[in-house]
Order: sequence, then C-alpha cells, then structure tokens
Amino acid sequence: MARAKQYWLMKSEAECFSIHDLAKAPKQTTYWDGVRNYQARNFMRDQMKIGDEVLFYHSNAEPSAVAGTSVIVAEAYPDHTQFIKTEQHYDPKAKPDNPPWLMVDIKLQAIFAEPVGLDVLRTIPALKDMELLRRGSRLSVMPVTKAEYDTIVKLGQGKKR
Repeated sequence: MARAKQYWLMKSEAECFSIHDLAKAPKQTTYWDGVRNYQARNFMRDQMKIGDEVLFYHSNAEPSAVAGTSVIVAEAYPDHTQFIKTEQHYDPKAKPDNPPWLMVDIKLQAIFAEPVGLDVLRTIPALKDMELLRRGSRLSVMPVTKAEYDTIVKLGQGKKR
C-alpha cells in the first residue's frame, strides 16, 4: 500500500533565506540546512518523503507569514554545515561517522501573491489546533494536516475562507 502524502510547515527567517531566494536558486531547489532541534530533525529523518508538500513560512518578518509552497525532492541526508567551523550552524560535537544533523532538499511550487500572516491564521477556526499557533511552539519544521495545508493555500491564492 502506498504511503499517504504528508504536509509540513518549514520556517526560515526571510533575511537569511526567503522564498524569493528559493525562486532564484538553480532549478528553484535548495537544501534545508541548519535544523538544530531533535524533534524537527526526527520529522525530517523519519517522516519526510519525496513528494510531501511544504508551507514555506517566513519567521521573524513583518509580518511573520506563510509566503508560499514547496515540495520535498530529496529525503534526509547529513547536513554538511555541522562540520564547517566557519558556518553559522557548526556543531563541534558532530562526528562525520555519526552525524546528528540532517537536511532535506526542497523545490519551489508557488509564491503567494499575498503572504498569509500569522495574525490572519489565528482568526481562522479551521486552524485552531495547528501546531504553529500553539503558545510556546518554536519548532522550525512541523507537520500540518491536509486540511490546514489546503486552507492556507486557498488563502494564499486569494480565495475566501
């Protein structure tokens, strides 16, 4: 039996890497590096598969918002930045023979004409249980339901709730 597609939200600070940077990347594809939270890493390692769809979220932006969508095009593999001393995400405890940190590759699907702001997301009853909206939630990679994904994509396409 085929595995059901899963849906995710991945956060990036727009100043560091925005959805527009993804649009400019070769083949509109990049690796998603720098995840340094074990729960987020485990989602990437154990559950993310090629073809899964992603909400691309700009965090620490004005406003923080879902800016568009992407798709997983390569499953988890070692994040090379953990081994490079000059990299922001260098981890001196990481060992090449047992790397703790992983990354996946994503490809751009769509940039929303109007990003869907966090303030808007909070007003939508269908999203009331979404992990992103839970007080204290800080994960940079989190699952979303198909219904949550579809609701946000409709909003991003300018359709009414």
